Amino acid sequence: MNTSWLDFLAARGAVVIDGEVRHYGQPQSELAAVNGDIIADLSHLGLLQVSGADAATFLQGQVTNDIQLLDGSNSQYAGYCMAKGRLLAIFLAFAHYGHFHLQCNGALREQIAKRLKMYVLRAKVTIADASDDIIRIGVAGANAPAALQRIFADIPQASHRLVNLEPATILRLPGAAPRFEIFAEPQHAEPIWTQLQASCTPVGRDCWDWLDIRAGIPDITPATQEAFVPQMVNLDALDGINFKKGCYTGQEIVARTHYLGKVKRRTQLAHIDTDQAPQPGDDLFGTGTAEAVGKIVNAAPAPGGGFDVLAEIRLEALDAGAIRWNSPQGAELKLSPLPYLL
Repeated sequence: MNTSWLDFLAARGAVVIDGEVRHYGQPQSELAAVNGDIIADLSHLGLLQVSGADAATFLQGQVTNDIQLLDGSNSQYAGYCMAKGRLLAIFLAFAHYGHFHLQCNGALREQIAKRLKMYVLRAKVTIADASDDIIRIGVAGANAPAALQRIFADIPQASHRLVNLEPATILRLPGAAPRFEIFAEPQHAEPIWTQLQASCTPVGRDCWDWLDIRAGIPDITPATQEAFVPQMVNLDALDGINFKKGCYTGQEIVARTHYLGKVKRRTQLAHIDTDQAPQPGDDLFGTGTAEAVGKIVNAAPAPGGGFDVLAEIRLEALDAGAIRWNSPQGAELKLSPLPYLL
């Protein structure tokens, strides 16, 4: 963790636990503010840097998307699979000044970096953990573009567009409301945060996780590694799979799912009215069956109480009736439309 950066945030009210900014002293008020203009530290995410003459070729054989399409002005989601096609991680990937960045769940960064290095062999590739060297700041809200324009000469106008400026790189993220991620070196991050805090409410990790869930963006956690093939968590609907590129680890299973039959399990957006936090990997149960029909992918506290979740569910179970959390008698999932088509 970058202790000097977290100390900077702590001096401004951040409650830091295990290297993550959990909240700023009033978590319920922060949740209530999440539909407004907010700013969040994203140190809980891991950021790997892949560089070297063979970096593009190497990554092309590892992930589900076409790395060759990253030109320094765009980003993409990409899955990292085991040989059987099950996801080990989901990356937000982009090219930046001659190397590639892969952002993923922070709890996975060491394991994923180690696994990638196993396959480098004689290729001219270097894999490094840049999580502490590059500060990540999330900004969201209807007035977020105006707040950024007061600081930066240019900002990206469309989802997945990337703008490289002298003090920072700015990426526009998917979502109904404008959302951005700022990448900056520590000496630039502090003044950027200070200026943005003048018009944006600082919030903790839960609030940013909730925005990701509402945008339908899944994340693989330690509890759900090897649980899903990419289509189960809608990675194809998020343009995170390229079916025209060459071979990569797990491609045979991913392609077979796409070409030989309808996807039978999909991730849905839902709300669970409960005081107990659902966890990634929790089982879901359908009507009239004692066996699990799905799993929680991600969950976060909802502004109005309870929890919003991304839930991977067998489609035939959706047609059969209510889906319940943790047991056949558990709390019912209240489904909502996703912000994209399946």
